[in-house]
Amino acid sequence: MAELTHFNPQGRARMVNVTKKAVTHRVAVAAGEIQMARETLEKIRAGTIKKGDVLAVAQVAGIQAAKHTWELIPMCHPLPLTGIDIAFSLEENPCRVEITATVTCTGVTGVEMEALTAVSAAALTIYDMCKAVQKDMRIEHIRLLSKSGGKSGDYVIKE
Repeated sequence: MAELTHFNPQGRARMVNVTKKAVTHRVAVAAGEIQMARETLEKIRAGTIKKGDVLAVAQVAGIQAAKHTWELIPMCHPLPLTGIDIAFSLEENPCRVEITATVTCTGVTGVEMEALTAVSAAALTIYDMCKAVQKDMRIEHIRLLSKSGGKSGDYVIKE
């Protein structure tokens, strides 16, 4: 079994030293969805949710979350992100908002956690803005779709 990289010789948690890793262009794409009633989806589409433009606020929340991942996830490194894009797709059957986040940087460690955090925060923001209309929305299927860059190479989900 490979050495556990997030523990020091005393068995205590540490942030991995990435000083000697090569700088490469890195991209990660993550996705997730929030399922809801047709009425809720239509209110989002029509812009009639009382808290405001749901997707605009969720987009900013996702971007902010990606930028602050290192403050939320204990072993993540602060990264100089070079791009963050959040996309939404409103789907009818079943009724849901699909969220995709693409995060890029040129650095020594990957941006998978940043992409996953962006999707999560965008979904939570949609929930927060719509909870007065519907409380039983479900955030589901948050996953890494792909990543490139770094010594471990490329990854694409097998769905």
